[in-house]
Amino acid sequence: MKLREFWRRMYEHFGEAYAESFASDHVMSELGGRTVQQALAAGWDVKAVWRAVCETQNVSALLR
Repeated sequence: MKLREFWRRMYEHFGEAYAESFASDHVMSELGGRTVQQALAAGWDVKAVWRAVCETQNVSALLR
């Protein structure tokens, strides 16, 4: 998964304004106690980060 696709899905699921807030503020144990932004900056695989978001945020099957 490319980063561009990741953000498209984030915006579609959360809405553009909340996606950014969620990514920078919500600490996830699935990401080792990091936010989405921190995990991506630390070099986590984009697809692994997306899977963690899907698991914890009830993302629709169409976006998974």
